[in-house]
Amino acid sequence: MPHPRAFAMADLGLTDRMRALQAQGVHSVLAQFCDIHGVAKGKLVPLDHLQEWVEKGAGFAGPSIWGTGLPRHGTTSEYYGRVQPESLRPLPFLPGVAHAVCDGFAGGQPLATCSRQVLKSAVDALALRGWTMWVGIEPEFFLLGQDSAGHWTLADVHDTLDKPSYDLKAIHRNYAFLDDMRVALGALGFRLQQMDHEDACGQYEINYAHDHALAAADRYMLFKLTAHAIAQRHGQVFSCMPKPLANAPGSGLHFHISITDAQGRAVFADAAGDLGLSALGHQFAAGLLHHADALSALCAPTVNSYKRLASSPSASGTTWSPVWKAYGDNNRTCLLRTVAGRMEWRLPDPSCNIYAALAAVLHAGLQGIDSALPAPTPCNEDLYIRQISGQPMPPRLPKNLEEAIDALQADSVLRNAVGGDFCDQWIALKRAEWDSYAQHVSSWEMQRYADAF
Repeated sequence: MPHPRAFAMADLGLTDRMRALQAQGVHSVLAQFCDIHGVAKGKLVPLDHLQEWVEKGAGFAGPSIWGTGLPRHGTTSEYYGRVQPESLRPLPFLPGVAHAVCDGFAGGQPLATCSRQVLKSAVDALALRGWTMWVGIEPEFFLLGQDSAGHWTLADVHDTLDKPSYDLKAIHRNYAFLDDMRVALGALGFRLQQMDHEDACGQYEINYAHDHALAAADRYMLFKLTAHAIAQRHGQVFSCMPKPLANAPGSGLHFHISITDAQGRAVFADAAGDLGLSALGHQFAAGLLHHADALSALCAPTVNSYKRLASSPSASGTTWSPVWKAYGDNNRTCLLRTVAGRMEWRLPDPSCNIYAALAAVLHAGLQGIDSALPAPTPCNEDLYIRQISGQPMPPRLPKNLEEAIDALQADSVLRNAVGGDFCDQWIALKRAEWDSYAQHVSSWEMQRYADAF
């Protein structure tokens, strides 16, 4: 259950909220937003001026933030992060500081390149239908360290099993980190469900209860902020890199998606329907699969993401990589898994901008409904076994970031729905990222080619 203070704070006006925080020893607010890459940014501001931070916002130099598209002069050169007062809560790992989520504004208007504003617009459009989107997020991550030469390593050098899923010895060795996470997340109002060792060495997953889309995105950003701080306290690095180990599974950030109508009824669910889905559910699924290539650019947004999205073998003997554009009942080898009248979208990884990824997924699914797109035949087999047997396969996702960027550029329907200004900034930055990678000479190339010819 959420922490009792979370309930108490939610019911307070601004002055009473400030006094309640002061009574808890809070003197400063960490006004936090995220840049276009989904990285948390912000500053510390005095709690005493809370009304200013809510009404006007904490000011930042706009061009200093990735992806704002703001100029270096004029009234719109300043980025203002307006504190959302309902998000205020004391941070257990920063005594005297309360965390606050901010919306981006410039020139007194909502900033079109602010990813939280992008998701808010998508959620508002959904509300006009009388619908609410619910999202459960599954954070997977690695605990890394660095040796004396600066080389990245696993933080737990004893985590070496060939098949490490659910390894209790690793849980024991890293219990101090996990228990500090339990305490901190509990104090922040998270309803924890489980913690486990995942399918790669050094990889963990912490699950907590679902929420409506915007709150779920805010909560994931707070989860990452907490995990970075707690890991650092233990001399470790909380890593959202999708695939740090070449021969092991990578980290996903699966979205469990459902929508309810104004009466609270599940829009996707139909016990008598194929896969337990309603006609609207199948159309939503069809929209996701139809726009999957473009969605890859937002859900799997790094060069490294496509090392995860590959059908290569895994050292553990298992891979859950969602390579093929298919859907099936409880089928983890498909891009879209259906479970009990809801959907698990398996494309995202933890390097994504959670606000942008959720907004794009929502728009893609709704486009499937509005266009009454027919869904493909559900898949009821293991696609990895099917691949080995040489049978025809469903179409696959882009093989690299450049292909995904090209797909987003070509998908005018999705780009316009998400927001042209935001997508223009995104595409420009991601093309620069790809070009930088393409020009880099790796150690693999040196070892293979330096004396080969």
